[in-house]
Amino acid sequence: MIHTERVQISFVDTLSVCVKGLTQLFLMAFGSTSPTMMLQHNLSSLVRGTPGKYVDAVLTIPKGTLFPMCGMNLAFNRELIGPAMYFGLMGDGQPIGRYDDMWAGWCTKVICDHLGLGIKTGLPYIWHSKASNPFVNLKKEYKGIYWQEEIIPFFQAVTLPKECTTVQQCYIELAKQVKAKLSNIDRYFTKLADAMVTWIEAWDELNPTGENLAKLSISNGKTK
Repeated sequence: MIHTERVQISFVDTLSVCVKGLTQLFLMAFGSTSPTMMLQHNLSSLVRGTPGKYVDAVLTIPKGTLFPMCGMNLAFNRELIGPAMYFGLMGDGQPIGRYDDMWAGWCTKVICDHLGLGIKTGLPYIWHSKASNPFVNLKKEYKGIYWQEEIIPFFQAVTLPKECTTVQQCYIELAKQVKAKLSNIDRYFTKLADAMVTWIEAWDELNPTGENLAKLSISNGKTK
Protein backbone atom coordinates (compact mmCIF):
# COMPACT_ATOMS: atom_id res chain seq x y z
CA MET A 1 0.00 0.00 0.00
CA ILE A 2 1.22 3.49 -0.83
CA HIS A 3 1.86 5.51 2.33
CA THR A 4 1.67 9.29 2.54
CA GLU A 5 2.49 11.77 5.27
CA ARG A 6 2.03 15.52 5.03
CA VAL A 7 5.02 17.81 4.64
CA GLN A 8 5.41 21.54 4.11
CA ILE A 9 6.95 23.24 1.12
CA SER A 10 8.11 26.45 -0.46
CA PHE A 11 7.96 27.45 -4.11
CA VAL A 12 11.03 28.77 -5.91
CA ASP A 13 11.30 30.28 -9.37
CA THR A 14 14.26 28.31 -10.68
CA LEU A 15 14.60 30.53 -13.72
CA SER A 16 15.53 33.60 -11.67
CA VAL A 17 16.75 31.66 -8.62
CA CYS A 18 14.44 33.83 -6.53
CA VAL A 19 12.37 32.54 -3.63
CA LYS A 20 8.73 33.15 -4.55
CA GLY A 21 7.06 31.59 -1.53
CA LEU A 22 7.78 30.10 1.85
CA THR A 23 6.37 26.98 3.43
CA GLN A 24 7.94 25.00 6.19
CA LEU A 25 7.63 22.17 8.70
CA PHE A 26 5.98 21.91 12.10
CA LEU A 27 7.00 20.27 15.38
CA MET A 28 5.10 18.40 18.11
CA ALA A 29 1.83 17.02 16.65
CA PHE A 30 2.71 15.77 13.18
CA GLY A 31 0.19 15.86 10.32
CA SER A 32 0.00 12.09 10.02
CA THR A 33 -2.68 9.93 8.47
CA SER A 34 -5.07 8.31 10.93
CA PRO A 35 -3.50 4.79 10.79
CA THR A 36 -0.08 6.30 11.46
CA MET A 37 -1.47 8.34 14.37
CA MET A 38 -2.86 5.16 15.92
CA LEU A 39 0.48 3.37 15.59
CA GLN A 40 2.52 6.29 16.85
CA HIS A 41 0.46 7.20 19.92
CA ASN A 42 3.63 7.97 21.90
CA LEU A 43 5.15 10.19 19.22
CA SER A 44 4.09 13.50 20.80
CA SER A 45 5.73 12.63 24.13
CA LEU A 46 8.87 11.62 22.26
CA VAL A 47 9.03 14.99 20.51
CA ARG A 48 8.34 16.87 23.76
CA GLY A 49 11.29 15.09 25.31
CA THR A 50 13.67 16.32 22.60
CA PRO A 51 12.98 20.07 22.23
CA GLY A 52 14.90 21.80 19.48
CA LYS A 53 15.77 18.56 17.69
CA TYR A 54 15.15 19.18 14.00
CA VAL A 55 17.00 19.43 10.71
CA ASP A 56 18.30 22.98 10.27
CA ALA A 57 18.01 23.01 6.49
CA VAL A 58 15.98 23.86 3.40
CA LEU A 59 15.79 21.11 0.79
CA THR A 60 14.66 21.02 -2.83
CA ILE A 61 12.12 18.34 -3.73
CA PRO A 62 13.59 16.67 -6.84
CA LYS A 63 11.91 17.00 -10.21
CA GLY A 64 9.69 14.02 -10.87
CA THR A 65 9.21 13.33 -7.15
CA LEU A 66 5.78 13.73 -5.58
CA PHE A 67 5.14 14.83 -2.01
CA PRO A 68 2.09 14.99 0.31
CA MET A 69 1.64 18.72 0.88
CA CYS A 70 0.06 20.03 4.08
CA GLY A 71 -1.94 23.24 4.18
CA MET A 72 -0.42 24.26 7.52
CA ASN A 73 2.65 26.51 7.39
CA LEU A 74 2.19 26.89 3.65
CA ALA A 75 2.95 30.02 1.62
CA PHE A 76 3.31 30.62 -2.10
CA ASN A 77 3.44 33.36 -4.69
CA ARG A 78 -0.10 33.55 -6.06
CA GLU A 79 1.06 35.12 -9.33
CA LEU A 80 3.51 32.29 -9.94
CA ILE A 81 1.51 29.21 -8.96
CA GLY A 82 -1.75 30.46 -7.41
CA PRO A 83 -4.10 29.02 -10.08
CA ALA A 84 -2.97 25.49 -9.16
CA MET A 85 -3.71 25.92 -5.44
CA TYR A 86 -7.22 24.50 -5.51
CA PHE A 87 -7.81 22.25 -2.52
CA GLY A 88 -10.43 20.07 -4.16
CA LEU A 89 -13.93 18.98 -3.17
CA MET A 90 -13.94 18.17 0.53
CA GLY A 91 -16.35 18.53 3.45
CA ASP A 92 -19.95 17.51 4.06
CA GLY A 93 -21.48 15.42 1.30
CA GLN A 94 -18.15 14.36 -0.20
CA PRO A 95 -16.92 10.73 0.02
CA ILE A 96 -13.40 11.70 1.10
CA GLY A 97 -11.76 14.18 3.45
CA ARG A 98 -8.32 15.36 4.59
CA TYR A 99 -6.86 14.83 1.12
CA ASP A 100 -7.60 18.33 -0.14
CA ASP A 101 -4.17 19.81 0.56
CA MET A 102 -2.35 16.73 -0.69
CA TRP A 103 -4.39 16.85 -3.92
CA ALA A 104 -3.34 20.47 -4.41
CA GLY A 105 0.27 19.49 -3.77
CA TRP A 106 0.24 16.68 -6.32
CA CYS A 107 -1.32 18.92 -8.97
CA THR A 108 1.09 21.74 -8.19
CA LYS A 109 4.17 19.51 -8.28
CA VAL A 110 3.30 18.12 -11.72
CA ILE A 111 2.73 21.65 -13.04
CA CYS A 112 5.89 23.05 -11.44
CA ASP A 113 7.96 20.23 -12.93
CA HIS A 114 6.46 20.93 -16.36
CA LEU A 115 7.04 24.69 -16.19
CA GLY A 116 10.55 24.45 -14.75
CA LEU A 117 9.71 25.72 -11.27
CA GLY A 118 11.22 24.41 -8.05
CA ILE A 119 9.63 23.38 -4.75
CA LYS A 120 11.40 23.44 -1.40
CA THR A 121 10.73 22.18 2.12
CA GLY A 122 12.40 23.14 5.38
CA LEU A 123 12.85 26.10 7.72
CA PRO A 124 11.31 27.79 9.58
CA TYR A 125 9.30 25.37 11.72
CA ILE A 126 6.11 26.12 13.62
CA TRP A 127 4.88 24.53 16.87
CA HIS A 128 1.73 22.48 16.29
CA SER A 129 0.27 21.15 19.53
CA LYS A 130 -3.36 20.33 18.70
CA ALA A 131 -3.52 16.88 17.15
CA SER A 132 -6.79 15.83 15.55
CA ASN A 133 -8.72 12.69 16.50
CA PRO A 134 -7.41 9.67 14.54
CA PHE A 135 -10.74 7.83 14.74
CA VAL A 136 -12.64 10.79 13.32
CA ASN A 137 -9.94 11.20 10.68
CA LEU A 138 -10.16 7.55 9.67
CA LYS A 139 -13.80 8.00 8.66
CA LYS A 140 -12.77 10.88 6.42
CA GLU A 141 -9.66 9.20 5.00
CA TYR A 142 -10.90 5.64 4.59
CA LYS A 143 -11.65 5.73 0.87
CA GLY A 144 -8.64 7.88 0.12
CA ILE A 145 -6.31 5.33 1.66
CA TYR A 146 -7.42 2.89 -1.06
CA TRP A 147 -7.98 5.40 -3.84
CA GLN A 148 -4.42 6.70 -3.60
CA GLU A 149 -3.26 3.32 -4.88
CA GLU A 150 -4.43 4.64 -8.27
CA ILE A 151 -4.20 8.39 -7.68
CA ILE A 152 -0.46 8.47 -6.98
CA PRO A 153 0.52 6.31 -9.99
CA PHE A 154 -1.65 8.64 -12.09
CA PHE A 155 0.34 11.69 -10.99
CA GLN A 156 3.62 9.80 -11.38
CA ALA A 157 2.80 9.02 -15.00
CA VAL A 158 0.92 12.14 -16.08
CA THR A 159 2.51 14.35 -18.74
CA LEU A 160 1.47 17.77 -19.97
CA PRO A 161 1.83 18.85 -23.63
CA LYS A 162 4.46 21.46 -24.48
CA GLU A 163 1.66 23.74 -25.68
CA CYS A 164 0.69 24.23 -22.04
CA THR A 165 2.82 27.23 -21.07
CA THR A 166 0.75 28.76 -18.26
CA VAL A 167 -0.46 27.38 -14.95
CA GLN A 168 -4.06 27.75 -16.09
CA GLN A 169 -3.45 25.79 -19.30
CA CYS A 170 -1.66 23.08 -17.36
CA TYR A 171 -4.45 22.84 -14.80
CA ILE A 172 -7.19 22.58 -17.42
CA GLU A 173 -5.24 19.81 -19.17
CA LEU A 174 -4.74 18.07 -15.83
CA ALA A 175 -8.49 18.27 -15.17
CA LYS A 176 -9.17 16.58 -18.52
CA GLN A 177 -6.82 13.74 -17.65
CA VAL A 178 -8.31 13.38 -14.16
CA LYS A 179 -11.76 12.93 -15.69
CA ALA A 180 -10.50 10.50 -18.33
CA LYS A 181 -8.32 8.32 -16.11
CA LEU A 182 -9.65 8.54 -12.54
CA SER A 183 -13.43 8.67 -13.02
CA ASN A 184 -13.50 4.87 -13.14
CA ILE A 185 -12.54 4.87 -9.43
CA ASP A 186 -15.56 6.89 -8.34
CA ARG A 187 -17.93 9.53 -9.74
CA TYR A 188 -16.30 11.91 -7.27
CA PHE A 189 -13.41 12.40 -9.69
CA THR A 190 -15.77 13.43 -12.49
CA LYS A 191 -17.17 16.13 -10.20
CA LEU A 192 -13.67 17.06 -9.06
CA ALA A 193 -12.45 17.48 -12.64
CA ASP A 194 -15.42 19.73 -13.42
CA ALA A 195 -14.72 21.73 -10.25
CA MET A 196 -11.08 22.16 -11.31
CA VAL A 197 -12.22 23.76 -14.57
CA THR A 198 -14.70 25.97 -12.72
CA TRP A 199 -11.90 27.03 -10.37
CA ILE A 200 -9.75 28.23 -13.27
CA GLU A 201 -12.69 30.06 -14.84
CA ALA A 202 -13.32 31.82 -11.52
CA TRP A 203 -9.62 32.55 -11.08
CA ASP A 204 -9.36 34.19 -14.49
CA GLU A 205 -12.51 36.19 -13.88
CA LEU A 206 -11.26 37.50 -10.53
CA ASN A 207 -7.63 37.91 -11.63
CA PRO A 208 -7.86 39.30 -15.17
CA THR A 209 -4.74 39.93 -17.23
CA GLY A 210 -4.06 41.24 -20.73
CA GLU A 211 -7.12 41.30 -22.98
CA ASN A 212 -9.44 40.23 -20.18
CA LEU A 213 -8.17 43.07 -17.98
CA ALA A 214 -8.84 45.57 -20.77
CA LYS A 215 -12.38 44.26 -21.19
CA LEU A 216 -12.96 44.51 -17.45
CA SER A 217 -11.66 48.08 -17.38
CA ILE A 218 -13.99 49.07 -20.21
CA SER A 219 -16.99 47.42 -18.54
CA ASN A 220 -16.20 49.27 -15.32
CA GLY A 221 -15.89 52.59 -17.14
CA LYS A 222 -12.23 53.01 -16.25
CA THR A 223 -11.13 53.74 -19.82
CA LYS A 224 -12.27 56.42 -22.23
